[in-house]
Amino acid sequence: MKIRHLSQLSIAILSAFATSSYAQEEKTTAKQDAFEKIEVTARKRTESIFESPTAITSIGENLIDKANMSNLEDIGKYVPNLNITRYGVGNAAHASVFIRGIGLQDHVITTDPGVGVYLDGVYLGRQMGSNLSLPNVERVEVLRGPQGTLYGRNTLGGAVNIITKQPGDEGILTTTAKVGSRGRIAGDVYFNNALTDELSMSASASYKQRDGVGKAINLENPEQKIGEEQETSGRVAIKWQPDTDFSLVFALDAVDNESGQSPYTIELTQALDANNSANGDFPLLTSDMLPADPDDLASTVAGIESTSYSGWGSSLSLDWALNNSYTAKFISSYRTSEYEGGLDDDAVALNLSEFPEQGGADQYSFEIQLNGSFSEMDFVSGLYYFNEDGFTRSGPFVFSPWNTPNGLLNDGTTASFGDYGNFNINQETNSYAAYINASYDLTNELTVGGGLRYSKDKKVADALFPSFPERKYVSADFDAVTWDVNASYQLSNNMNVYGQIQKGYQTGGFPPRPFGGPDQFVSFEETKAINYELGLKGQVHENVSMMLAVFVTDYTDLALPFSDPTAGGGFVTIVENAGASKAQGIELETTVAVTDDFTIRSAVGYLDSEITEVDAGVQGIGKGDSPALTPRWTVMVAPSYFIDLNNGATVALNANYSYRSDMQGQSVYNQSEHIDSRELVGFNISYLNAYGDMEVTLYGENVLNEVYDVGRLQQSGFVGVMRSNDRSEFGIKFKKDFEL
Repeated sequence: MKIRHLSQLSIAILSAFATSSYAQEEKTTAKQDAFEKIEVTARKRTESIFESPTAITSIGENLIDKANMSNLEDIGKYVPNLNITRYGVGNAAHASVFIRGIGLQDHVITTDPGVGVYLDGVYLGRQMGSNLSLPNVERVEVLRGPQGTLYGRNTLGGAVNIITKQPGDEGILTTTAKVGSRGRIAGDVYFNNALTDELSMSASASYKQRDGVGKAINLENPEQKIGEEQETSGRVAIKWQPDTDFSLVFALDAVDNESGQSPYTIELTQALDANNSANGDFPLLTSDMLPADPDDLASTVAGIESTSYSGWGSSLSLDWALNNSYTAKFISSYRTSEYEGGLDDDAVALNLSEFPEQGGADQYSFEIQLNGSFSEMDFVSGLYYFNEDGFTRSGPFVFSPWNTPNGLLNDGTTASFGDYGNFNINQETNSYAAYINASYDLTNELTVGGGLRYSKDKKVADALFPSFPERKYVSADFDAVTWDVNASYQLSNNMNVYGQIQKGYQTGGFPPRPFGGPDQFVSFEETKAINYELGLKGQVHENVSMMLAVFVTDYTDLALPFSDPTAGGGFVTIVENAGASKAQGIELETTVAVTDDFTIRSAVGYLDSEITEVDAGVQGIGKGDSPALTPRWTVMVAPSYFIDLNNGATVALNANYSYRSDMQGQSVYNQSEHIDSRELVGFNISYLNAYGDMEVTLYGENVLNEVYDVGRLQQSGFVGVMRSNDRSEFGIKFKKDFEL
């Protein structure tokens, strides 16, 4: 394969999105880091970020630290056309990842995300638990657009790869601590060292907590405050490398999260007052029943104010260089998780709509690859298997206006509907795939490539809802052939231009809440997409680097979930396949070295996405509607300024600005579900000593204390509003490295 060289300045300024490494032989400052060539592995091969013919952002350890990113949700603030939000029963571990208008905010076991999240190459099948904390992460790679060839199912919008630091022989112990406003306490320890000539180990342990923003005002002894955070996590990895041709890595990670429910309130709509006035049987819900502070919770159901998530996972990864041209790789993984949560939908003391919820899933996967690298060609090929078995159960007050306090209606009579509020749903998924992806250098400047993948999925589910006479069992099979073709050309001035066409595949499934009856518990079809994209990457000027992508994506049978409180049987979540939809937009990421000491990173995304055709019989979705939780504009700006002190130390001034324009809470247009735009501002002021092994940082997050909505859901007479838990915070961080 040909090797393309970038200028030192281009490498240095672009590394804001990649990973920096300190020179070990001599003292360095943050400004003088010995930057490595920016490489990514998003296409399951190591390559320059400029040469990869796809829209990709690589956020390295340095930017994660300087922009105060603590979990995956924070990554969503700094990548164009990426939006990460949450609604899932108020649980802080839930992450709904949306890229270019594709994603899913639900979490019930029968729902699959539209964007795949991967941890060191292992697919995370659940949205619940995907909001991973980011201590000791090497980088996060975000691929935008369908990734059907290399990643397969459920990467219709794109993929997010979280890549941790691997065991090596660097011999380091790093400790960090953070204290701040709102009761913030956090810290972690990271260890990496060679144990023998063939064995090395890395380990990390992390803890964080923060006070809540509200209270459960009607509970005598609430378990948690609203918005409170508390999490402990850890990871151990052991690497055995007997020679340069063979390595084996075993990793084990675990997390335990005990937090308060995310802030939630409601806004009344005109329909609510009319319905309640016309029917005197049920308690009248009025605005004066809401807490004065919208961050407070007025529920009388004990335990619903708290959430929990726990899980652990293991993986085994083997790399074997068979000869100078061929390598083999094997990845196996087992992961298990459980959660508890729930929402009081009406947000007042009346028992109109509360649903404590529990869920969990076990998954295991196997992937074997045969890869080749030659003078003019390389390829990646593999076989893949994935199994997931999980459940969601809820009760006893699910979407039931008859479960009034003490079972009494307004006229004093008793309402008894037994276990009306309980439901239970289970699903097992088996997924199989085979794929190949290759690239070939026609000339020193021109490279062409393409890939092919066959995916087959089988889902078996069963459910028991209050409106079901008995448990219903269903099954469905889905399969697809996905492909991509691409070409890239290196211009003479370190610029690369590329074009690609990708086909993506989103598996079908079953609706998560068919309260209307067993006839609603039927499968919906898979979604397929074709993405057309042109891009330009490289150094446009001696002091400016740029990554530009322009795209158009056509979707067929786009599966859109929406909630319909009028569909019968209570609150119903329906999934329907829209006939056709289209997304088109542009993404621009730049880094400008204004001076040797002053750089500005920026990212701008524009997205125009709408339903273009609606099949006959599809209810609720209209032509021209936009997908849920999809802002038209996404903007990030992050300037950095370095000051060298006379003693050899460095002061680094970093600021960050993130903007997401207004959007809709659901794909069905309702004015009540409109989410306003939001702007976030933060800063870091760091002092790095002359030896480069100790850093003290003054930080501020969301310094303007912008409180914004992360989800809005129209219900019968009111709209539920999930508010941000991302509030202003100021504090100090301390980091110290010890050589071993």
